[in-house]
Amino acid sequence: MNRILFEPEEIGADGTVVLSDGRGVHIREVLHASAGDVIRTGTVNGLAGRSTVLEVSGTKVRVLPEHTQVSPEPWFDLLLAAPRPKVLKRLWPQLAALGAGRVVVINAAKVEKCYFSSQWLDTAHYRPLLVEGLTQAGLTRLPEVLVRPRFKPFVEDELEMLFPGPLRLLAHPGPRTPVMSSAKAEARPLLAVGPEGGWTDYEVKMLLAHGFQMFSLGGHTLRTDTACIALIAVLGWLKPE
Repeated sequence: MNRILFEPEEIGADGTVVLSDGRGVHIREVLHASAGDVIRTGTVNGLAGRSTVLEVSGTKVRVLPEHTQVSPEPWFDLLLAAPRPKVLKRLWPQLAALGAGRVVVINAAKVEKCYFSSQWLDTAHYRPLLVEGLTQAGLTRLPEVLVRPRFKPFVEDELEMLFPGPLRLLAHPGPRTPVMSSAKAEARPLLAVGPEGGWTDYEVKMLLAHGFQMFSLGGHTLRTDTACIALIAVLGWLKPE
């Protein structure tokens, strides 16, 4: 854990936090912290900063947070055709660590219907994975997750409202089509990543008609998690400092 995160409700009336779960174990056994030491902490969807360890007793650690730093704003959004559940499980912490703002898990022609019954689309299951990613990256802002099992109604009725930004990128195997350098000035690009079998011609046509531009790393068909990380890494080089 590069930054230990607290939920807002964990902060007591006296301003302290008592940890007796894995975070407390990490403080005791990995950081080897003792009373008086200072550790990096933050509040989920809130400020970041440091906490002073007040007490280490048995299985409990009590700390006093001082959070004054604003966490960086999310810098990209993702339109993700629902992948296999085990792949989605792997992706959640990585997307949070990379700085995703909003993730829409959407249906597509080559997506198995059973994927939408996966536990990894249940907030109770994916939220801890998002928090895990934030602790790795030292961030505090949770990505917003939306699940949309109908492709056409989402594109026609919600896309423009949720993502009014001008830079929409359609990832699809094919000739390399890098983002132009002018994209450096754009804020919050929306990246659309399809199923491992790719978007259908109909889906590509519809997305292009709604302002997407092709964005391909080449003709190789990649696994969803590999494609997401690679594409986001390329976009990261264009992100304004």
